[in-house]
Amino acid sequence: MLMPKRVKWRKQMRGRMKGKALRGADVSFGEYGLQALEPGWVTARQIEAARRAIVRAMKRRGKVWIRIFPAKPYTQKPPETRMGKGKGNVEYWVAVVKPGRMMFEVGGLPEDAAHEALRLAQYKFSIKTRIVARHDLAAGEQA
Repeated sequence: MLMPKRVKWRKQMRGRMKGKALRGADVSFGEYGLQALEPGWVTARQIEAARRAIVRAMKRRGKVWIRIFPAKPYTQKPPETRMGKGKGNVEYWVAVVKPGRMMFEVGGLPEDAAHEALRLAQYKFSIKTRIVARHDLAAGEQA
């Protein structure tokens, strides 16, 4: 499971997810990518499940790039606990994903295989995503 090696602060505030992704919105490494269409928190378990789905579908060809990292701690109080007594313990880690953010990229395999691998990964997330190709983004900027 992905998580930071060490953090400066053990617990974080929730924060806000305003606006679109400023960085990491292009297909930079591979030929095809999985792009987020809405804001949300993606858990480390979801990232790992998607990674496994992609790797299995690729059948030992090509390469996968994970473009998001769960660096935000998610805290939760135990069930049936009274209010007060401070903030809950860190339960798991999440990646803050804004619309437009490229989450996964694949390269080095045919288009249909890459499309199928990313389609299987789409089911693992709780946010809407789309599959984009490197040449699709280039054509969209010129038009």
